[in-house]
Amino acid sequence: MSFHVRVMEIKWLGHASWMLKAAGKIIYIDPYEGEYTSKGDLVLASHSHTDHCKEDKLKAAVGPSTVFIAPADCAKAGVKPTSLKPGDKIKIGAIEVEAVAAYNVKRFRSPGVPFHPKDFGVGYLISAEGKTVYHTGDTEFIPELKKLKGVDIMLCATGGTYTMDNDEAADLTLTIKPKVAMPMHIWDTDPTVYKKKVEAGGSTKVVTLKQGDVYKL
Repeated sequence: MSFHVRVMEIKWLGHASWMLKAAGKIIYIDPYEGEYTSKGDLVLASHSHTDHCKEDKLKAAVGPSTVFIAPADCAKAGVKPTSLKPGDKIKIGAIEVEAVAAYNVKRFRSPGVPFHPKDFGVGYLISAEGKTVYHTGDTEFIPELKKLKGVDIMLCATGGTYTMDNDEAADLTLTIKPKVAMPMHIWDTDPTVYKKKVEAGGSTKVVTLKQGDVYKL
C-alpha cells in the first residue's frame, strides 16, 4: 500500500518575496526580490509599494492563465488583480486564499499619516496540502490578528520602521502559535533577536533562511 506524502516547498526569494510549491501549483507572494523563471499559477501581492509589487517582477511572474490577487492599485504591467478584503476567501483548485488585515497604528510617514493605512493592504492565509501558511504583509500587531489559529508556517515581517520590529513580531508570533515561523522584511536588523524571544516563550520553531533557501513542510 502506498501513501501520497503531501509536501509543501517554500523558497525565500528575499525581502517579503516567496515562492511556494503546493498542490502541483507555483505560488508567488510579493514579487520584488529573486528570479521568476517559471510563471506562477497564483501570484499574491499584499499591497502596492514597489518592494512588494515590482512591475518587472510581476510581469515575469504572471502568465496568461495566472490568477493575480492583490489590492486594486497593484494593477501594473497591464495586469489587473482580483482584490480580497480581510475575511474574503477565494479557491483556486485545491488552494484556498484568505485575506487578513494588515496596517499601521503607530508607525507614521508624517504626523497622522501611517505608512500603511487601514484597508491599504492585506496579509494572506494560504491553505493547501492540509497546511496553512500566513504571510503577514506589512503590519503591526493589530487586534484582528489575535484570532488567527491553525497556522503551520508564519512568514513574519520583523524589520521595524514600516512594520513590527523583532519584539513586536515575537509577541504576535507567540499569540498565533504557528508550528514554524520565518522572519522576513528584515532590512538591516538581526533576526536572531526575534528567534530567541519566540523560542524562549513558546513551542514555535523559528527558521531563518538565507535568500534562495528552500524549506519543505
